[in-house]
Amino acid sequence: MRREEKLVNKLTNNHYTITTAESCTGGLLAGTIVNVSGSSEVFHCGFVTYANEAKAKYAHVRPDTLERFGAVSGETAAEMAEGCAREAEADVGLSTTGIAGPGGGTEDTPVGLVYIGCYCLGRVRVERHVFSGDRESVRRQAVEQALDLAIRCLNEE
Repeated sequence: MRREEKLVNKLTNNHYTITTAESCTGGLLAGTIVNVSGSSEVFHCGFVTYANEAKAKYAHVRPDTLERFGAVSGETAAEMAEGCAREAEADVGLSTTGIAGPGGGTEDTPVGLVYIGCYCLGRVRVERHVFSGDRESVRRQAVEQALDLAIRCLNEE
């Protein structure tokens, strides 16, 4: 069974709902979840919050967080995950923010750096990953890890 199927089954069995806030994955995470038959029962909506203004407006990331830590940070991923869940009134919020490349990286934020946030029933967990490969590969790896994180968070409930 694929990760997205496991996630949708777990959400369905527990009567939970999920929403996403994505930056570097640009909707790929939401698209992967909705590829699963029956996902309409659990998937509320997805926000593609590529610009900082969108992160603030739709995922409720505080401007101070963006200014102090940057868009590509664990703090931003955490606020995106919680903010999108609250905005959509969902039980689970899943976020991605990073640098898919090939440009845009720095010494502190290299190409392939992705923070993934998961808000699950009141708790937030963030993971930092540095993926390799081209832009598409980084985005796909981020989606796989986001799905894994959501499954692990739900298993802890």
